[in-house]
Amino acid sequence: MKDIYEFLKDLSCNNNREWFNANKERYLEVKRKSELLAQELINGVATFDPEAAYLTVADCTYRIYRDTRFSPDKTPYKTHIGIFINPPYGKKSNRMGYYLHIEPGHSMVGAGTICLPSKTVTAIRQSIFENIEEYLEIVRNPDFSSTYPVVGENCVKTAPKGFAKDWEHIDLVRPRDFVASHMLTDKEMTGSDIAVKVTEIFKVAKPWNDFINYTIDEQGNQ
Repeated sequence: MKDIYEFLKDLSCNNNREWFNANKERYLEVKRKSELLAQELINGVATFDPEAAYLTVADCTYRIYRDTRFSPDKTPYKTHIGIFINPPYGKKSNRMGYYLHIEPGHSMVGAGTICLPSKTVTAIRQSIFENIEEYLEIVRNPDFSSTYPVVGENCVKTAPKGFAKDWEHIDLVRPRDFVASHMLTDKEMTGSDIAVKVTEIFKVAKPWNDFINYTIDEQGNQ
């Protein structure tokens, strides 16, 4: 992991094709080690979510090359590495999964997903409302709440359509993106047991992912 970190640090200071091409062998070694880590994490997730065993490394990893066609930022390369284990269909699936973001100073473990269709978000909110006691039991579980202190991002400012502003749990249905994150220090990321540590953090999120995936899967069957 230290080699991966050093490469990403250097790339962030030299984000151009000339430098990258001159350091292509370094990148290929980083890619190889990242893919080995991805396979370790797939194997780890499979111990508590057996459907992960059907995923390949390609199902869970991303190209380092940025799509700059519609972005004002024309730097050609990502300065982070992402691994998204999303059983059983892979990274392109609109289901809750398990994500590792590798970036010096900004590494994190994430659960959930982003950019779900609006009708799916509405269905998730309704499911939380109708099953609030079950949902509270999950998000207030001490292991979960200490590992993932903030649940949900990109929230609406007041209350979603159809929900009373004065409902006592309104904050739980305000997110547009149902994600939870756990920050990792650079020291943690470069430790020899990082795959084991990340897998343990992933596992804590499984009941939450399962709760929301049930609704997502029901939407897919309608």
